[in-house]
Amino acid sequence: MVAKRKLSKSAALSAPPKAVVSATRVASEGVDKLIHEPVRLGVLCALAGVERMSFVELKQLLSTTDGNLSVHLRRLEEAAYLTCAKGFRGRTPHTTYQLTDAGRAALEAYVNHMEALVRHANRVFRAR
Repeated sequence: MVAKRKLSKSAALSAPPKAVVSATRVASEGVDKLIHEPVRLGVLCALAGVERMSFVELKQLLSTTDGNLSVHLRRLEEAAYLTCAKGFRGRTPHTTYQLTDAGRAALEAYVNHMEALVRHANRVFRAR
C-alpha cells in the first residue's frame, strides 16, 4: 500500500515552477483544437500523403465507425480543411475526400507547433 503524502496549505497553494508554467503556456497557445482530436489528426495526416481517399479507406485506416468518422469529416469540411466528392461506382455510393490548401497549411502549422513543444520540453528536461 502506498502512503498518501499530505501537502501543507502553503505547499498546495504555492506557485508552480517556472518551467511548468512555461510548458503549459507553450502547449496551450496556438494549438488548433479542431486538428488536435486524434481521429481528425489521423484523417489530415492520411490525406496529406495522397491526392484523395475514400470514406471506406479512411474508416479502415483509422479503425473507426461510420458514424464517428462522418462526424469528424463533417467538422473538417466545415472548417474548409478538406473537400468531399460524392458519386457512384456502379450502383454503390462512393465518397472521396481531399485535403485543401487551407487544410494542408493548418496541418503544417499544427506540426510545427508540436515540434516547438517537444523542443521546449527537451530543454526543460535537460535543465534538470
